[in-house]
Amino acid sequence: MSVLTFRRMQEADLDTVLTIEFSAFSHPWTRAIFLDCIKSGHECWLAFDDHQQVGHGVLSAAAGESHLLNITIKPESQGKGFGHRLLEHLMDQAKTRDAEVTFLEVRESNRNAAGLYESFGFNEIGRRRNYYPATVGREDALVMAYSLVD
Repeated sequence: MSVLTFRRMQEADLDTVLTIEFSAFSHPWTRAIFLDCIKSGHECWLAFDDHQQVGHGVLSAAAGESHLLNITIKPESQGKGFGHRLLEHLMDQAKTRDAEVTFLEVRESNRNAAGLYESFGFNEIGRRRNYYPATVGREDALVMAYSLVD
């Protein structure tokens, strides 16, 4: 099993971040969104397999809770456990920011991501109707939560 390493995302990383983001999603985040997250002091992390960047994640934390805003593993690196290890790293960061719970939204059609979150211990707590833009119309989001306290 390869060793995944992490480092904080910087503005100079955004070209590679966007290449991965655009390869993984039909409606990817923009440079401006990532830049705003970096400048806002969110937990913005890169994941590396050896020296190759394979993914990234963004988490906001305040007032005892955190929100997983983005987690992306490039398509050719999926299915190797990288998503789980990146999620674990982001949950560790949430704990260091004194969060007691993490929330997220995931596209209802993104069964792979929802399965990852469920296997990690997230529970579905609701649904946001027509939350995400879709190729045709809009798509619901599943709202999930994970307790960071024992």
